[in-house]
Amino acid sequence: MFRIVLISALAAIAVEATPRNRAGVPQLDGRIVGGEDTQIEDYPHQISLQYLDTHTCGGSIIARNLILTAAHCTADYGVYFLSIRYGSSIMEKGGFVLKVGEKYVHPSYDAFTTDYDLSILKLSGNIELSSKAQIIKLVPSLTPEGGRHAFVTGWGALYMDGPYPQQLQVAKVHEEDRDACGEVYPGKITDRMICFKAAGKDSCQGDSGGPLVSGDAQIGVVSWGRGCADARYPGVYSHINNAELRKYIVKHIDLYATN
Repeated sequence: MFRIVLISALAAIAVEATPRNRAGVPQLDGRIVGGEDTQIEDYPHQISLQYLDTHTCGGSIIARNLILTAAHCTADYGVYFLSIRYGSSIMEKGGFVLKVGEKYVHPSYDAFTTDYDLSILKLSGNIELSSKAQIIKLVPSLTPEGGRHAFVTGWGALYMDGPYPQQLQVAKVHEEDRDACGEVYPGKITDRMICFKAAGKDSCQGDSGGPLVSGDAQIGVVSWGRGCADARYPGVYSHINNAELRKYIVKHIDLYATN
């Protein structure tokens, strides 16, 4: 999330709730906090978004040539700097690498509020589907909010400003009531956001753009939060079932997805 977790009073807000960062690359969430090692075969939709061949964010396979990630992972970077690694449990090793050909940052993305934090990447070639690389379904459009548990995956920091793991991590988190989340982040939770948390577990810097999955469908994209795994502050995810965000994703799948 800006986690990779996300100027007077505005500067203070930016410090407390910002995309999660890594020196020299986009401000993204680091790693999964409180998670455990997992294998790419268990989460074959997961990819590593690379900036100058270095992991910087997560993402998910939504078509053989399309990746869903966060806008804050891609907005400030030319596609010639970006590539994805897929089919590997290990950060920056194994699997296959494809260059990004085009990027489609949601036109309403706001870098200050992190609203509409969604980006779609069109690859220069097609992903070879296998047990280690699979397309993730989007959450069904009529799925209600509330009471869900989900799994978040990534290679982000193990704790705030901590080291990054080599092995893919996974953590189980639970949906936070929208009103309760809004009380923790006054005035910052929009209809394009959902909140999840769990004791001692969270996404962090380097996890930004990665998938939040419930059942067999993706329901969110790691976006932002205050710190990593702070019990008081849920992680905030782009809400795939929001009508505006869903329409944007489906539109690009219809336009650009290859069979």
